[in-house]
Amino acid sequence: MEPLVTVNLSVKNVPEELAELLRRRAANNGRSLQRELLSILEAAVGRAPNTQPAAAGKAPRDAITIDELAEISRKLFPKGTESSVSYLRQQRDRR
Repeated sequence: MEPLVTVNLSVKNVPEELAELLRRRAANNGRSLQRELLSILEAAVGRAPNTQPAAAGKAPRDAITIDELAEISRKLFPKGTESSVSYLRQQRDRR
């Protein structure tokens, strides 16, 4: 049997409001934030062992729709976002 190889992923610049929604979702599901994020990734690629369709087309109480996520993003970033390269240069130049 081949050894299991794991990869560390990082998501940067997550808006605090979205992070809080994810923390609440994890708590509602009795999981750590790390485990909740892994569960979301597994479901996104169709690998979640407990993936079940929502009853009667309703999302679970701790889920948000893509439209809700878009609305949150528009509120947090009404003018959109700059290139990450520009942002990193600004941060570097402030030192």
